[in-house]
Amino acid sequence: MPRRRLASSIATLLVLSAAGGLCWLGADTAASYIEQRSRQDVQQALQASGQDWVRVATDGLQVRLTGTAPTEVDRFRATTQAGTAVDPSRVVDRMTVASAEAMTPPDFKTELLRNDQGISLIGLVPASTDRAGLVRTLRAETAAPQVTDLLETADYAVPEGWDAAIRYGLQAAQMATQAKISVQPGRVTISAITDSPDEKGRLESALREGLPAGVELVTDISAPRPVIAPFTLRFVIDEGGARFESCAADTEEGRDRIVDAAVKAGAGGVPACTLGLGAPSPDWADAAAAAIGAVADLGRGAVTLSDADVALVAPPGVAKAAFDRVVAGLRDALPPVFSLQSELEAAPDKALQGPAEFTATLSETQALAMQGRISDDRMRETVDSVARARFLTVQADLANDPSVPGGWTVRVIAALEALDTLQSGSLRVTPDLIRIAGTSGDPAAPETAAARLAERLGPGVAYELAIRYDRRLDGTLNLPDGPECVRQLNIVMSESEIGFEPSKAAIAGDPAPTLERLAAIMAECADFRIEAGGHTDSQGSDGFNADLSRGRAQALVAAMTDAGIDTSSMTARGYGESQPIASNESEEGREENRRIEFRLLSDYPVRSAPLPAPVTLSGVTAKPAPPDTPARDLIGPVQPDTAAPQPQMFGPAMPQASIGPMAPATVGASEVFQTLDEREENLRLPVQTPTPDTPRPSPRPDEPAP
Repeated sequence: MPRRRLASSIATLLVLSAAGGLCWLGADTAASYIEQRSRQDVQQALQASGQDWVRVATDGLQVRLTGTAPTEVDRFRATTQAGTAVDPSRVVDRMTVASAEAMTPPDFKTELLRNDQGISLIGLVPASTDRAGLVRTLRAETAAPQVTDLLETADYAVPEGWDAAIRYGLQAAQMATQAKISVQPGRVTISAITDSPDEKGRLESALREGLPAGVELVTDISAPRPVIAPFTLRFVIDEGGARFESCAADTEEGRDRIVDAAVKAGAGGVPACTLGLGAPSPDWADAAAAAIGAVADLGRGAVTLSDADVALVAPPGVAKAAFDRVVAGLRDALPPVFSLQSELEAAPDKALQGPAEFTATLSETQALAMQGRISDDRMRETVDSVARARFLTVQADLANDPSVPGGWTVRVIAALEALDTLQSGSLRVTPDLIRIAGTSGDPAAPETAAARLAERLGPGVAYELAIRYDRRLDGTLNLPDGPECVRQLNIVMSESEIGFEPSKAAIAGDPAPTLERLAAIMAECADFRIEAGGHTDSQGSDGFNADLSRGRAQALVAAMTDAGIDTSSMTARGYGESQPIASNESEEGREENRRIEFRLLSDYPVRSAPLPAPVTLSGVTAKPAPPDTPARDLIGPVQPDTAAPQPQMFGPAMPQASIGPMAPATVGASEVFQTLDEREENLRLPVQTPTPDTPRPSPRPDEPAP
């Protein structure tokens, strides 16, 4: 019995030992498999990321990483990459970093991008940078609808100049509402767009004033182009060489073409030419290049473009045949809307030999400049008195010449009176012809000018008229000027019910009634450059109020655009709390300060369409008619210039018979009430001032009224 029990015990021990051995063998096999699989997975992950320098060893569940990392960043990346293959808690870092003393921090750089949608922060900053604090500052000091943090960090020491540069970058982001601000240690680069040249100057000044010591500032700030009126270019070739005395261009491509034409004509260096608004035609560069080329062909002379009027002047010594050839070529090369006047100056002579001539130019500001010949001092005083009575300012350069034809002064006075029918223009009087060109706001200006010539001169005097109609100058249309447009817009805003949600730029309520009134005004005011300025009360920070006011002004302009109003010449700007019109100590005052106010940026309209071609008339004056005769019947035989297009500016086309008698007029002695010589002689008669007891004598029938 005892032997059986012993055998049974031994058998049990053998079975248990065999089972234990099998379990150990299975556990060892499983552990070896896990270690091998972990090592393979980690090695593959590191090799895939380019970390071949890492050696991997496993000890049970632990994965040990050894090797020498090129940089601390590579060491960190290796640890992170191993953690993607196995549980990161199993990774044991036994790596070292090579040449730790020689490591340099990365190039830290941050860009703040700001526009109407918000502010974005992009780039690499030191790990110690308070990213949340940057976002809080931008949200608190600006009214940006969104601030997005897209920054990355690196655990390196903060480089010198970084803190001052990042603080200044945040200040710049509050000042510039459309900008890209690049921040580097000790350097800030700002590219921005402003609403006007004045705003550009203010922003540049504010940026310079706030620049901290040790920070370098680089700016590239742009502003809209100025309005140039009249749109002018003058190119001269004389003893001093080829040069611009003034130059305006409407596009960058056009400016390049104009400058290239000047360089080919002999201008040294790169001539300056101002980009601006207000060109009379999209073909301005074509006209300017052709005009410059004409002066170059002559070899000397000057050409002036003032809006659509071109004046080519050649000095004495230029052959007449060459001058006529160049003038003909320039006339063919000019775009249809441009009109050309040409003059070949006579050689100066003490005896004033050659045909008599009198010229005058009238600017848009009613400033008259006249030069030429006159018979004597008495007639010069007469002409000067007539000019000063009709024009705002007069500049005269007149020379006495007793050899001028008879009736010369009467011709000059008649031409000045006809020029007075225009807003701007020029005239030229010769013994054979009176030529007048310019711009007027009167559709009947050509007929009126011809009638004045006929009334003053009598029959038989040849004339040529080239007068352009500008509806902006037409007083009968009662078009508002720039100040009146702004006044009407501000009246509508002061009476409107347009409001905004608290601390937001979203329009509250129904703006349709106000937009209808604004549309009616802008129908005739869209050509003027107008600013919609937003204003707030003093509650909130300066930066927040500036952004809020700008956003509200932009919201109004956007609503006007959506309503079909032409806002192409309108800009929006925010003034914040800087321009209060009432006290901010009361709710009523704060309500008044929260407003949108329009402001005129330029008195001159920006033309959205080219000026029409001038109406040209040529003929001879007819004999005077009774006072009640229509003006058109005072015009003699008229020959419209068929070479130039005749646009329908004054309604339906008029038949030629309505302009005046078309049959050639014969001027006989019986038809002339008074010759030009007699009319000029009357100008020399002394003027008698009647006393209260002496009645003023009535003029003779053949004598012009005083």
